[in-house]
Amino acid sequence: MFADGGSRGNPGPAACGAVLYDSDGNVVREVGLFLGVATNNVAEWQGLIAGLEAAHALGAQRVNVRLDSELVVKQMRGEYRVRHPQLIPLHGRAKKILTHFDQFDIRHVRRNENAAADALVNRVLDTRTSIV
Repeated sequence: MFADGGSRGNPGPAACGAVLYDSDGNVVREVGLFLGVATNNVAEWQGLIAGLEAAHALGAQRVNVRLDSELVVKQMRGEYRVRHPQLIPLHGRAKKILTHFDQFDIRHVRRNENAAADALVNRVLDTRTSIV
């Protein structure tokens, strides 16, 4: 699963997206949500949550998460504390969803490696229409 979030302005119109792949590398689901006005960090967290929820809904037992937000990755790993009051409940929600999986791996990737999720976010931002 690759997930991303973005905001045009910070805060500004925001969206998130997640692209889920099967073990053979085929796209099995895309989820893109228009979030209204939000910060970039909120959008990144919402992308993670949307992807995890979609993976769980598909019945995945294992999930490999790839994000280009180093902050979110380090907060999920416990390397950084989540201090912002708006992000604390999003962190808790993501952690709770992860309990549904037998195994998970979360890693930071460069932006160019997250191109599909980034393109999905931009498509949602351009149309201001969610894709579920």
